[in-house]
Amino acid sequence: MNGDLTHLDKDGNLHMVDITQKQDTERIAAAHAVIKMNRHTLDAIESGNVKKGNVFAAAKIAGIMAAKRTSELIPLCHNINLTNIELEFKTDREQNCVQILSTVKCLGKTGAEMEALTAVSVAALTIYDMCKAIDKEMVIEQIYLVEKSGGKSGAWKRK
Repeated sequence: MNGDLTHLDKDGNLHMVDITQKQDTERIAAAHAVIKMNRHTLDAIESGNVKKGNVFAAAKIAGIMAAKRTSELIPLCHNINLTNIELEFKTDREQNCVQILSTVKCLGKTGAEMEALTAVSVAALTIYDMCKAIDKEMVIEQIYLVEKSGGKSGAWKRK
């Protein structure tokens, strides 16, 4: 593990990392989240019987919007030009959950890991919001980076 804390200057003060001299490369990041729920909530989502509307459509749009605004939410993130954002939703009837996967791409000087993580987080929060009237016991968990590629550090994939 790299012990360098890049958001601290030599005196230990927070600062935004200067990426001016870095080369533009294609960067891809994928992130994962899970939202667990009661069986009847999952049934309602799958059958389209949630009163607020299409849960996955709302969550997808929310995740895309959130990824595009990550630098406004995370103080030291750079504003990057995203070239693609994908969100996938998989229902798991054995675990009574929805698995969320985001894949974010950009051509730039810094990676898209935070954007991918923000996308799945806000998508999960949107599912919670859409379904909270029928299930207040939902749990959002397992938010993590799946893989990333591009840049000087190259590719990384969760084992």
